[in-house]
Amino acid sequence: ATAQAQAQVQLPSKGKEASWTLPPIQINQTPAAQAARHGLPALLAALFVFRFDALVADPVSTMATAIPVVAALQLGYALVCLPVVGSQAARPGQKPRPGEKTLKKVVNSDGTSPNAPVATLLSLLLTLFSTPLLHAVMVLFGAPALSHTAHTLLCAAHLAVLALFPLFYAHGVDGPAWAALASFRAPLDEPFGGLAGALVGAWLGAVPIPLDWDREWQRWPVTILCGVYGGYLLGRVLGGRVGFGRRL
Repeated sequence: ATAQAQAQVQLPSKGKEASWTLPPIQINQTPAAQAARHGLPALLAALFVFRFDALVADPVSTMATAIPVVAALQLGYALVCLPVVGSQAARPGQKPRPGEKTLKKVVNSDGTSPNAPVATLLSLLLTLFSTPLLHAVMVLFGAPALSHTAHTLLCAAHLAVLALFPLFYAHGVDGPAWAALASFRAPLDEPFGGLAGALVGAWLGAVPIPLDWDREWQRWPVTILCGVYGGYLLGRVLGGRVGFGRRL
C-alpha cells in the first residue's frame, strides 16, 4: 500500500461494531492549487513574523486587525486547494473488507453537485460559532477566566480560522467524519495535520508563560499564538507529506 492509501477508521454502531473507511483529504492537483499549497503557508509565516513586535506590544489590537487577513488566506487555501464537502469519495478501486461499510462524501440527496459558495458560507458560520467554544476550552485549560477576555477570545478566533475552517469546508457537518477527527482516529492529511499541530502547539506555547524570565513576550497569549501558528504550519507539512494517510 502506498502512503496515500485510505486509512480505516473504526467507529461503533448500534448493537455491533462497524468499520468505516474515511479517506484522507486529497489536495487538488491543479497548478494553482500546488502553488497555493506552498505559497500561502509562507505568507502566513511572514505575516506572523512581521507583526510579532506589534503582537507583543498590543496583543488585542494586533490579533483583531490580523484576523481578516488570516481568514482571507485560509479562504483562498480552501477554495483553491481543498475538495468541497460532497465532492470527494472513497476510491472506487478499493473495496471494503467483509463486514465493512464505506464512508463516502456523497452528492446532495436531490442530485445536485456540491455547492462551493454554500459550503464556504456554512464553514465561515461554523468557524464563528466554534470560537466561543474554543474560548471556553482555553479557560478550562488555564486561561484567565475573569480577565484578558478579549485576548483569549481573539486567540481562539485565530485557532478556529487556522485549524477548523479548512476541515469545515472539506467535511461539512458529517457526523462520522467529525467523530473520527475528535477521537484522533482519522487518517492524517493537510487539514487534520494542521489541527493536530495547532492544538499541540497551543499546549506547548503555555510552557514559557509562568517561567520567571520577566520578558515582554511572555504576556498572555503571545506564546500560545506562537505555538498555534508554528504547530499549524508544521502539522500541515507533516500531515500532507510525511504522514499522509497514516493515523496518529
